[in-house]
Amino acid sequence: MRCGPLCQFLCLWLYLSYIQAVPIQKVQDDAKILIKTIVTRINGISHVQSVSSERKVTGFDFIPFYLDLSLPKMDQTLAVYQQIIINLSSQNKVQISNDLDNLRNLVHMLASSKGCPLPQTRGLETLGSLSGTLKDSIYSTEVVALSRLKRFLQEMLLQLDLGTMC
Repeated sequence: MRCGPLCQFLCLWLYLSYIQAVPIQKVQDDAKILIKTIVTRINGISHVQSVSSERKVTGFDFIPFYLDLSLPKMDQTLAVYQQIIINLSSQNKVQISNDLDNLRNLVHMLASSKGCPLPQTRGLETLGSLSGTLKDSIYSTEVVALSRLKRFLQEMLLQLDLGTMC
């Protein structure tokens, strides 16, 4: 009797029939926790607290300031911030950039669960003037970028509570 492979297959099939996909609420909750973690990291950078994100600053047009909160726009905005943050001198830049990448992955999961198409992000195209601006005013760029990112993440958190649209 050679039921070894057949028994193994049946056991595997039984196991796989009980496995369920990750509930979308869990993905949404993970995104909210990650947003709060990133905001806490930004709050830990002392010089960012002194500037309001409402303040208009010229010369930083490449840093997103809009609050369009569809899933594709969230992904695109997070990609732009990720590219900006990695070029800053902040002590937490690598961790914040990694957190933003993880958050983008969660946004991708949310979008795919809702059937939202996510176009290729064009973050790098908008950052053509980044190197010159960084050389001229690294401190100002860091303050403005982190302040706007914090505001965007807080709005994103509210939108996740309300229900995100494609």
